[in-house]
Amino acid sequence: MNASLVYLVQTDTTVGFSSTNDEKLSHLKQRPTSQKILQTVDSLTTLNKQTRIPKKYKKMVRKANKTTFIYPNGNSYRAVSKESKYYNFLKKMQPLFSTSANLTGKSYDDSFAKKSADVIVDSKEGFSDVGSSSIYKISKYKIKKIR
Repeated sequence: MNASLVYLVQTDTTVGFSSTNDEKLSHLKQRPTSQKILQTVDSLTTLNKQTRIPKKYKKMVRKANKTTFIYPNGNSYRAVSKESKYYNFLKKMQPLFSTSANLTGKSYDDSFAKKSADVIVDSKEGFSDVGSSSIYKISKYKIKKIR
């Protein structure tokens, strides 16, 4: 598998595009490249290699499920549970940039998503646009809910 391609996949939260190329994802969604895209990781070990989690919030991050955290370095990450079907896909190419499969500010459109992806990773359950993850912004001393 080529991780720089754009994959349409059912993530742990919603239908999304995944790739190692964040600029390609930004272009696809017609959003500014200055706007950062979250990265999904397969474990807290991998997350610790990418960023430093403030000590005060380590337990919260460890216990979080389907939650994205924006860290003091400005990057955002979501650790995917091993029970998620997306986990096996992610484990092969991690970490991956991940974003919802829609144009910025628009709702999910199946035809746009399938036309825009380089590879469609389908399953017998199909795709379901159920909802996005919660987002928290963490600083050294405080936390703020974004979504």
